[in-house]
Amino acid sequence: MKNRLIFGLALLGALALTSCASDDTADINITDNSVTNNTTTGGGNTGTQTIFLSGTYTEDLTLDANNDYVVNGSLIMASGTTLTIPPCMTIEALAAGSDVYIAISQGAKIDAQGTADCPIVFTSNASAPAAGDWGGLIILGSAPINSVAGNATATSEIASLPYGGTIANDDSGILRYVRVQYSGGSADGQSENNGVSFYGVGNQTTVEYVQVFEGKDDGFEFFGGTVNADYISVVNAQDDSIDWTEGYTGTITNAYVKHGADHDKGIEADGFNTDIGNNSSPIYFSAPTVNNLTIVGLGSGTSSEAIRLRAGTRATFTNVSLEGYAEGFDLDGNSTDSPTGAGVTAGETTVTNILFTDITLKVKNDTGVMFVDADWISGDGNGTGTDYATWGAGWTVQ
Repeated sequence: MKNRLIFGLALLGALALTSCASDDTADINITDNSVTNNTTTGGGNTGTQTIFLSGTYTEDLTLDANNDYVVNGSLIMASGTTLTIPPCMTIEALAAGSDVYIAISQGAKIDAQGTADCPIVFTSNASAPAAGDWGGLIILGSAPINSVAGNATATSEIASLPYGGTIANDDSGILRYVRVQYSGGSADGQSENNGVSFYGVGNQTTVEYVQVFEGKDDGFEFFGGTVNADYISVVNAQDDSIDWTEGYTGTITNAYVKHGADHDKGIEADGFNTDIGNNSSPIYFSAPTVNNLTIVGLGSGTSSEAIRLRAGTRATFTNVSLEGYAEGFDLDGNSTDSPTGAGVTAGETTVTNILFTDITLKVKNDTGVMFVDADWISGDGNGTGTDYATWGAGWTVQ
């Protein structure tokens, strides 16, 4: 992760950039790598110049819709800066794997506000793009996480940047009508990028109408924090489509998941990061609220689990539609440090209004705690899921 970062910048106006001596990235070298391109590309770019972006930015960066941009390394926005992207833009990433990503550090913001007619697209620059071509989008905040105690911070898997703290209403900016494609490059056997990774992101951050398409690893992963996500879509993620851990307590409203040939869970949910431990005091677990959820698998004879709840996570589900899995819910845990079942018996994990279609086994209980479906599921047969045909029209891809 400490590869030499090359920052190539060609702008009509001068932009002064300096590197941060305190981070893990190398010094930034500035070279003119611009090329003239008079063809229109992407989401409306006129192609005046091609500008290569990488390195650590210590000043605001505002992209110009008249230019084309290629992220060719680790693009890190330092604390106090804002990355601004106008509607209709397509930002390409060099198809070089996990070392190519965009990271919004603690204290920095992203302002990416597309529209239904003009979404902002982050994608691979490969002629034949594929999942894992580049790293993806990483956002880090100062909201609570349970992998550390007090106001200490943890370090992200990718980029080794700090995240977490005590500011539940932290603000990392806006993602609206954004699509992230062909991301999730593998760094090593333990660390992989996702489509969008939220590390300790706070609930003043706006996340709505965001899609991850054809990702190598997870679609959206929430490492603690309190951020809310509305109208999110994951299509063809090769690992879990939605993943939470480290004490995530936000609300997800209107989520659509569709699996392709290579996939794992629709949702994989951990109460804490089992590789790190639950270090909060007093102890707490992930406990998000999920409203209006649709997960579509490949059929009960092909797809294994729609939703796995483990490591003590709690969750409140309302209006759910699960289709095409051997198991609807798989609950794993124990009676000690991973009390997933205790969340059910205490009424902290519930499902209200759900539709199971082509599901062989609705609930598999591997928690060591005895309960029956009726103890935590009500309104079986009454779920409709999210109205993806309406809110996903026009700006998403299948």
